[in-house]
Parts: sequence; structure tokens; C-alpha cells
Amino acid sequence: QRQLAESGGGLVQPGGSLKLSCAASGFRLDHYFIGWFRQAPGKEREGVACIKSSDGTTNYADSVKGRFIISRDSAKNTVSLQMNSLQSEDTAVYYCAALRERTYYELRDWTIFPYEYWGQGTQVTVSS
Repeated sequence: QRQLAESGGGLVQPGGSLKLSCAASGFRLDHYFIGWFRQAPGKEREGVACIKSSDGTTNYADSVKGRFIISRDSAKNTVSLQMNSLQSEDTAVYYCAALRERTYYELRDWTIFPYEYWGQGTQVTVSS
């Protein structure tokens, strides 16, 4: 069974850092788009970052550029999201999602991809 599982969430003070991990089981992430999304209470889900695993290219939401870094560990079959300079507005449940790469998918459209797999989410709370 193909699944994604997020980990690494928690409570952090403003200005702090957290590293989330998205682990795949039942399949390899070698040729997938892997996106991170978040949803805060009362708000719509929004895209945070995406990586195209075959070539490592990335794309970020403007709100997290320069603060968050998405990366992939091929050996561990995981994708991580390093979050720095966290702010209260970053508080949300964070989800990872995966979509197999196909020639007609462009990374710039990552926020509206029809992702095939989703994780259960991990809570990130930024508060003093």
C-alpha cells in the first residue's frame, strides 16, 4: 500500500526552526512531484513548497521564500521541509502530497496538481 507520513511537527517559539519530514512507504519518490501544503483553522489549504524529485528543482510560495527549504533524501526515501524564522502565521497542519511526474506537468503549476497521495498531516504551532 502506497502511503505518505509526515513527522516533525510541534510547538516552537517565534523566530525558531522546525524540520518536517515526509516519508513514503510502498513506493519510491524518484520520479514524483512532492508538495508541502498547510491549512490553518478557518483558512483554505495553501501550497508551501514543491520539489521535482527527478532533477531537484523547487518552487516556493512567496510567503515562505527565503525561510523554508524543501529537499529530498533519496536514500531515506523522504522529503524534508526545513522551516526557519517561523512566525505565528505559519501555524497550521502541514501535509505532504505526491504526484508522479509526467511530461505534461509543469512545476510552476504545482499548487493545482491532482496529487495522488496525501499524508495525514502534522501540526505546527508557533507561539510564545
